[in-house]
Amino acid sequence: MASFAVLAAFATGCRNDSAPAWGYPDLRTTLGSLSRALEEGCAATAPESCAAELDRLGELSERAFAEVLDHRLLDSRYVDAKNELDRARELRVAAAAEARARQDPRYLPFRRAVAAERLAGRRLLAALESLRTAPPPGDGPAPV
Repeated sequence: MASFAVLAAFATGCRNDSAPAWGYPDLRTTLGSLSRALEEGCAATAPESCAAELDRLGELSERAFAEVLDHRLLDSRYVDAKNELDRARELRVAAAAEARARQDPRYLPFRRAVAAERLAGRRLLAALESLRTAPPPGDGPAPV
């Protein structure tokens, strides 16, 4: 009977099952939505159509930020990526206003601002994914 208990412990991986699962499924769902919004929404070459999708990206990044706070996952890489995305968004909004004033939807600074915000969005996704997949401190197999 004792050998059966030992085999059962090995089969289950000897994990500390009282610890919560750290896969963060809500954050995974938000990351999927962010990724789709970034890739599918900006698949068109026209920056003005991409700008509308980047606004949606902002809403999703705010939801991801709330989930990161809920799970206490903040780190400097994520904060830097979030700040970079916020700065890029501000520049894009300013460049969009200038493009509208000039009545030139292909205004070069606007196109560059859209590209910079997309890049910042990718960096934010990478930072969020590294937060989501890293095990929390103290989690792991319990000593046998």
